[in-house]
Amino acid sequence: MRNTWFKTAAVCLAASVLLVGCGSDTSSSGDSGEASKEKTYQIGVSQIVQHASLDEAYKGFQEALKDKGIDAKYDEQNAQGDPNNSLTIAQNFAGKNVDLIFANSTPSAMGALTATKDSNKDIPIVFTSVTDPVAAELVASLEAPGGNITGTTDAHPDAIANSVEFIAKELGAKTIGTVYNSGEQNSIVQINMLKAEAEKQGVKVVEASAATSADVKQATESLVGKADAFFIVTDNTVVAALESVIMVANEKDIPLFVGELDSVGRGGFAAYGFSYHDIGYEAGEMAADILLNGKKPAELPVQYPQNLKLVINEKAAKEMGIELKEEWKSEAELIK
Repeated sequence: MRNTWFKTAAVCLAASVLLVGCGSDTSSSGDSGEASKEKTYQIGVSQIVQHASLDEAYKGFQEALKDKGIDAKYDEQNAQGDPNNSLTIAQNFAGKNVDLIFANSTPSAMGALTATKDSNKDIPIVFTSVTDPVAAELVASLEAPGGNITGTTDAHPDAIANSVEFIAKELGAKTIGTVYNSGEQNSIVQINMLKAEAEKQGVKVVEASAATSADVKQATESLVGKADAFFIVTDNTVVAALESVIMVANEKDIPLFVGELDSVGRGGFAAYGFSYHDIGYEAGEMAADILLNGKKPAELPVQYPQNLKLVINEKAAKEMGIELKEEWKSEAELIK
């Protein structure tokens, strides 16, 4: 009996060693970059509203992760323009304990940060399409974000300054009309920048507020007769209804400058801008660094858009009664 018991115990011990050995191989493989790529990551995607620029940023984000060999499952949620919905969306992501939250807009990022703090979850957050992450109290500084959040901003230091200078000197405008949602933090930052640059150029800014996309057309029409040119910043509420602004600009022959290149393609006259696909892609590269290499968001500085260029829509110029100067053609990228 005793010999039989020892034999049985020995067999069980050997089997246990083999099982433990197999288990340790599996778990240790998760520490390598290659093995991390084999994992399916759960990524919560929060976007404040659907419009071309934010959609392109999301496409860029996905493309970057795919290029890095990351297998990701995306839970895509749209807040329909309501910041309160952004918080609810982020709370659900925190409850599911996703591997990473991609926040596409300032309200989305604010909601994600609040939700992870309130739930004591250290879920990494990577944002894009955020104008001023410091003013929005998302990060301590651009160089050292701190906490569990970082990303890319859609505010190039020279974009608004160049736009206002063009409107004043090249178009000869004395007043610039702008429509924005005063409830969007990113818009307030840009409007203040617009006013500061306009003052430098001796130009007056006239404002109209739109709380929802349905209000945009009426707000734009209220500026007719008061503004020599329109300038729309990267306001999510207004950009989502940009066709309403374009319609008024075309009917009244008012030049429409916009804050980003996707809006030029939709019918804006011109922009000093960059591709939202690019800043989304850069955010995706940061997310890959976090997921694959174990980097902390606090270690990754917030990134500016890399490529700023002047783009002019020739068809829009004709619709708005603007005659293109030869020097513009040599300086700008022209689209039809």
